[in-house]
Amino acid sequence: MPISTPAELKEIQPASTPAAQIRNFCIIAHIDHGKSTLADRMLQLTGVIAERDMRAQYLDRMDIERERGITIKSQAVRIPWTVDGTPYVLNMIDTPGHVDFAYEVSRSLAACEGAILLVDSAQGIEAQTLANLYQALENDLTIIPVLNKIDLPAAEPDKYAEELSALIGCEPEDCIKVSGKTGVGVEELLNRIVKEVPAPQGKKDAPTRALIFDSVYDTYRGVVTYVRVVDGQLRPREQVQMLSTGETHELQEIGIISPEPLSSTGLSAGEVGYLITGAKDVAQSRVGDTVTTLRNPARTPLSGYANPQPMVFSGLYPIDGSDYPALRDALDKLRLNDASLTYEPENSVALGFGYRCGFLGLLHLEIITERLEREFNLDLIATAPSVTYQVITENREKIAVSNPSEFPEGKVHEIVEPLVEATILTPSEYVGAIMELCQQRRGEMQNMSYLSPERVELHYSLPLAEIVTDFFDQLKSRTKGYASLDYHQKGEQSADLVKVNILLNHEVVDAFSAIVHRDKAYSYGVEMTEKLRQLIPRQNFEIPVQAAVGARIIARSTIKALRKDVLAKCYGGDVSRKRKLLEKQKEGKKRMKAVGRVEVPQEAFIAALSSEMPTGKKK
Repeated sequence: MPISTPAELKEIQPASTPAAQIRNFCIIAHIDHGKSTLADRMLQLTGVIAERDMRAQYLDRMDIERERGITIKSQAVRIPWTVDGTPYVLNMIDTPGHVDFAYEVSRSLAACEGAILLVDSAQGIEAQTLANLYQALENDLTIIPVLNKIDLPAAEPDKYAEELSALIGCEPEDCIKVSGKTGVGVEELLNRIVKEVPAPQGKKDAPTRALIFDSVYDTYRGVVTYVRVVDGQLRPREQVQMLSTGETHELQEIGIISPEPLSSTGLSAGEVGYLITGAKDVAQSRVGDTVTTLRNPARTPLSGYANPQPMVFSGLYPIDGSDYPALRDALDKLRLNDASLTYEPENSVALGFGYRCGFLGLLHLEIITERLEREFNLDLIATAPSVTYQVITENREKIAVSNPSEFPEGKVHEIVEPLVEATILTPSEYVGAIMELCQQRRGEMQNMSYLSPERVELHYSLPLAEIVTDFFDQLKSRTKGYASLDYHQKGEQSADLVKVNILLNHEVVDAFSAIVHRDKAYSYGVEMTEKLRQLIPRQNFEIPVQAAVGARIIARSTIKALRKDVLAKCYGGDVSRKRKLLEKQKEGKKRMKAVGRVEVPQEAFIAALSSEMPTGKKK
């Protein structure tokens, strides 16, 4: 979020609001259920945005968010609301709905006392709805059930009110029916928030503790840290300390977001706002850390938030090798605004210098790649996504392998792969097709329950490697787009995995290698050898394209040699003359094959290694 310069700020806000008049809540839902649209109507109704400044998806700041209609970054905003003559302050956090950005939701939940559980009246409860609900219940938040899009012709609010009430244990009439588009029911919802969400319970005179729930980098002001003050108070020019890192800073500015930054004279227990300390590294303001003052320091940090762990790894390489320094600078800058992105340098024989990057999922990978190309004008190759395996060698040494080139040579005692717990919601007629798909992907069913006669909730344990490629596309195609998926990493298992090497003219090309299950090694080998046979141009000698597991060849294709018609000048005569010319050509090709090298064009590498990512709007 861009921070205004002091000259652009509106009037200075008073130091604090009584905790009894504060309500902190977030909006959680499945993707495309209307969170950002509902937030727009709340901003309009409470008057914090003038009509002339209003635009759709006001809180979505990035171009990609607005184009795709998805929220990537959580956004906090402070809005005023009066009930029975008493003025209240509502701190609202609009959260993403896609499974890849679940960590944004978890940090938002830690900063709130209540949550609006939003469900589309035309689509009903979906997988991410359940995942977010369970997270909110674990955080002991007050849940307000809301049915959105009641103005749609296909809306069935009464039907889904029954489902929603059965899920959270309330009466169907307790579900508020709203339309984020027209504004119907939004006033009633704001009144319910004031009535049902509890006021924050922090102590104003206790040692200061504030939870960092987000931090972004501003080009001119440095790191902007978003905090929820749990206990105590924060004032400008105070010395503050981050409990986990021990870093100390002076508070240069403190304020609230309403919805643009407004400088204030302080924040007290229960309030949400931003801090600017002049720090130049987002790592110094880690999400989940506790901020305290040196004057009255807290001894124990706030609990709850864990750093996100990357689940999917992919190599990013510049198509033009001279762009490598520019890619490094671009990743450094992007990392300032996205603490979940990890990367380290990597070198590929085929693609040159690049970076091995860790992402939270396929959409996260696609968004980062698109931002690098757009914002930094880079042309990139993203290699096929992979996961991290634990390989235990014969002498019991553990090696973490996120790239097939890191796979140890020789005998392997055991390979351990990460598992995910997947929740799939689907209409009941597609249960058989989904079970078949999950069994093909080595899944184990945990349980199955009916939310209603028409909707089924399936829980599967699946290897992460099986769902990071085309699992979601297959799920959607087999259910005509009606199924929804949510997953989170949970546990590991020993698996019969092998490394498949691809050989061109009997030489291993490391870039095409892959780690796959033994049962799928043959199909991968056949697919890759056939693909390369079509992509690599013919040479003057025959090229065998082979797939091998260890020393055993499991698949082969042959790129036929270019033939020169050496018999064109023979208009007749003895057959022995023709045979002599053919033998001479054969000897030349044999010698060429022994000394010749196969040149693989860059286009072939891009086509064979790049994977087509599913778009975020599908989910």
